Amino acid sequence: REREPPLQETVDAFEELRAAGKIKRWGVSNFDVDNMNELLSLEHGRKCAANQVLYNLENREIEFDLLPWSQTNKIPIMAYSPVGHSGKLLRNAALKKIAQSHNATPAQIALAWVLRQSNVIAIPKASTDAHVRDNAASLKIKLAKEDLIDLDGEFPPPKSRKSLPML
Repeated sequence: REREPPLQETVDAFEELRAAGKIKRWGVSNFDVDNMNELLSLEHGRKCAANQVLYNLENREIEFDLLPWSQTNKIPIMAYSPVGHSGKLLRNAALKKIAQSHNATPAQIALAWVLRQSNVIAIPKASTDAHVRDNAASLKIKLAKEDLIDLDGEFPPPKSRKSLPML
């Protein structure tokens, strides 16, 4: 199916904005590996600064192929909803137990889990000063191997390629 407008036209528009000083960088959202390969085949496609996708413990689909592809191609993943979006994730007993062992909140553990990956940027909710402080505290958390094993057991990584979920 042909994109409307064509992707090259979109990339050209971003590059015109960048050249005019209107934007510093540009990126894409919810692009899978096939989309990213198409983008990189275009003139200026490699100037893409990030691919923003849903990524958290409940939504690990990108780990099958997109995350390794992004690491290899040095295009950062920008994880939206890194601590989930329904509240269900933060009520998970295993996550709460790990949080307690680190004297942290479940949200801090969920965020630390996302940020443990190289080439991943997270954009958590930060609507209050307290949110900002809590989010920043997650950077100090180092999850143990046992924590990661427990989280994999509770939230298994994908075993096959799946469509990217979107909000």
